[in-house]
Amino acid sequence: MTYVHADATVVVGPLATRAEPGALDLCRHHASRMTAPRGWELLRLDIGEEQPERSRDDLLAIADAVREAARPRREPQPPADLPSGPGRGHLRVITGSGE
Repeated sequence: MTYVHADATVVVGPLATRAEPGALDLCRHHASRMTAPRGWELLRLDIGEEQPERSRDDLLAIADAVREAARPRREPQPPADLPSGPGRGHLRVITGSGE
């Protein structure tokens, strides 16, 4: 679903194949119940009953994304050139009677 403000039109159609600013994907139930604001036109594009055919590239991209998400994350290591431990940074502990 997207709004065309210049034409005062709401367009409800099939799910987007790529991210579009201002476009929303609606399930079939909500797409069928969608109404336009008062004074606007509602344009419904034929959604059809057929599922889009997946290509081999699509399936490989999905498999790669799943593998990447399942890969364990390494904890970031502090840079080796930065001092660590007490008294080695820009702050230091001052001991004494407080004079």
